[in-house]
Amino acid sequence: MDVTVQLDPAKQLELFGPADSHLRLLRRSLGVQITARQSNLVISGAETSVHRATELIDRMQKHLLKTGQLTTEDVTGLVEQGFWSGAAESGQTISVYSNKVVEPSTQGQLRYIETMLRNDLTFCMGPAGTGKTYLAVAVAVSMLKKRQIRRIVLARPAVEAGERLGFLPGDIQAKVNPYLRPLFDAIEDMMDFAQMRKFMELDIIEIIPLAFMRGRTLNESAIICDEAQNTSGLQMLMVLTRLGHGSKMIITGDITQVDLAAGQKSGMVEAIEILKPIAGIGVVELGQRDIVRHRLVQNIVQAYRDKQDEQKHAEADKVS
Repeated sequence: MDVTVQLDPAKQLELFGPADSHLRLLRRSLGVQITARQSNLVISGAETSVHRATELIDRMQKHLLKTGQLTTEDVTGLVEQGFWSGAAESGQTISVYSNKVVEPSTQGQLRYIETMLRNDLTFCMGPAGTGKTYLAVAVAVSMLKKRQIRRIVLARPAVEAGERLGFLPGDIQAKVNPYLRPLFDAIEDMMDFAQMRKFMELDIIEIIPLAFMRGRTLNESAIICDEAQNTSGLQMLMVLTRLGHGSKMIITGDITQVDLAAGQKSGMVEAIEILKPIAGIGVVELGQRDIVRHRLVQNIVQAYRDKQDEQKHAEADKVS
């Protein structure tokens, strides 16, 4: 079977990679022949492999268009994950201000987006790199763009992981900014800096430490509580009861990375146990397959998980 794919001539060299390394990687991985003819690629081989190669090249071109670059790690990640076409089939894409479209890269991420859109309160658990925060911010920004809400409130608990806030230089704002940086990064990817700054000056977007939410009722808002595994039970109750009319709340966290004092139960874990049976509340758990950062992140997460399992088995053997 032969399929011809049309390319953007201006991006052809970046797509092919240094010395055509990206094309060689696709040939080896998929068992297809790929031949460049002017501004086209001709892909030959078994029908299933050709279709997959065509989809991967389309994905590579989209990635190059969005980010302006395409590395060997990017291509390897696409090949290892396997291109999943559920986003295109479902039409579940998210339009944000920066003239870009955010779409799920895995089935788990699609399920997460659908759950957020369907429910007024969503809990999302998962390891680093699964897009918990990024996709939540994308949904919030999309709702703001469509005028389904009037404001976005992004909050994080300022819990130290091996360091102490008091030893950091500067005033309280300077001390908490490092904790809020991931939220700034996500917002900056959804709109240009001038627009973000304007929205923040008008309080249309608030990025705040969790404690600043106390005593408020947030109507017509998208509220995101990030790193929620580090909330206490009382903090989580405080957050959940901020939900006002016409609002949507998304609680994200990695319950395997709790930085609370020893013996203190995570408020996020407790809330999921108590609230899961209630209609209108969604719970999504992303896993290792949903990690979309550098391919090594999946291996790192798995290695730590294996170590934790070994320790649990060792402790169980001691007890027995």
